[in-house]
Amino acid sequence: MDGIDTLTFRPEHRESAARGFPAVIDAICAMPWERLTSDEVLQVAKAYYYFSIQFRENLEIACRQRPDDAKLTALRLGECDTDNLSPWPKVAAPGEKLDHDEFMRRLLTLQPVQDNDFLEALGKSYLNRVRAVDDQARACSIASYEDGGLSRVFSAMLRARHWQGEGQLAFRHFLEQHILFDTDDEAGHGCLSRHLTPDGSILPLWSAFAAMLALAVPRLAEKTEAGSAEQNEDWPELELPAVVSA
Repeated sequence: MDGIDTLTFRPEHRESAARGFPAVIDAICAMPWERLTSDEVLQVAKAYYYFSIQFRENLEIACRQRPDDAKLTALRLGECDTDNLSPWPKVAAPGEKLDHDEFMRRLLTLQPVQDNDFLEALGKSYLNRVRAVDDQARACSIASYEDGGLSRVFSAMLRARHWQGEGQLAFRHFLEQHILFDTDDEAGHGCLSRHLTPDGSILPLWSAFAAMLALAVPRLAEKTEAGSAEQNEDWPELELPAVVSA
């Protein structure tokens, strides 16, 4: 796997593209999550691990930009160096504090991941892509993730029917807990980030995430009755470097 190719990821309809990042969230949710095998669920977890690194970096950027923002400080305490996912067998000890991307990294060590080398190279390409986005966009993306975007994506992922394996069960725990974290009306992560108003500048971040998922598990790009995440000529182009076999 020493070659580099480019994925062009396009939305289903031109009018959907004009809606910006919400259309990409819709496309991710419309992916055929219920068709995934247990092995593919773990491949999704591997891809999501790289997203979780990006999320933590974006939150750190937002906190640096707004050092006196009490809501962002509270949000960081709920995402980084926290025990709100603990305990979990073979991943986190009772009361152990860790970043959420570290929880993801540990659960991926519980069993082999199919196509692991490809997924690692894909994840690094994804991180290169999102790290090229300007800091202001990365900071305000947090509201789009925490205030509804990721809870919708996580709910869609939970449509998967096969969760056999220690890693898969830990990933399901991660998803279920995050839905609770984000949707609490009074103290949830959504209300802590809502004041960061996202705009069209965050579209490349969501599109890169969708593209990474489709590359990590090609089944996710299959046509569904509700729509499709597969490439279509009406999608505006987004280039995401992706490793392919030489």
